[in-house]
Amino acid sequence: MSIYQEKVLPYLVDLVCSSKSASKQRKKVVPYAEGEVLEVGVGSGLNFPFYDVQKITKIWALEPSKGMQVLAKKAPRDPCLNIEFITLSSEELPFDEASIDTIVITYVLCTIPDVRIALQQMFKVLKPGGKLLFSEHGRAPDANIKFLQNLVNPFWRRVAGGCNLNRHIPNLLKEAGFILQKDERMYLPGFRFFSYNYWGTAVKS
Repeated sequence: MSIYQEKVLPYLVDLVCSSKSASKQRKKVVPYAEGEVLEVGVGSGLNFPFYDVQKITKIWALEPSKGMQVLAKKAPRDPCLNIEFITLSSEELPFDEASIDTIVITYVLCTIPDVRIALQQMFKVLKPGGKLLFSEHGRAPDANIKFLQNLVNPFWRRVAGGCNLNRHIPNLLKEAGFILQKDERMYLPGFRFFSYNYWGTAVKS
């Protein structure tokens, strides 16, 4: 990876993703994680403070960027949380089939190069009846905003670490086989072309 990706981008992502509105969204989903948890794209560890330590046996913190991991290992957390970092991409999950109780994804599906393969992998390693908790930004419902997202996306992806503005998160989850139990949507404060938020719960039937 380039110096920009490993030394500069992690701090920029941490700054943007630690906003008050993003933290509020994390708080809506992360506390429901339980058992053996896989957090995909742990980033700078911004979810760690929201885990309910009484419900968690272990967190597998998947993060391919070592620059992000440096920040995540310094992030505030309950000292009783059992966290193990894994430096792999989400398209190659190193877990047995049906071995994970909960998967947590927050503001990561936008950046995964082959998001469909990654979601198929998540579906495979999640236990039957297991939960996938998500909060993600993506394609807006308004035609003019969607047009702007599509227009800006090629440039945005190059400067924002591969982040895509226009992915439809619920559709991607359904394509991978997940059943949406809760599917909430709204604009968060900020520029509308990158502030449309999806959050909720999906399960493996």
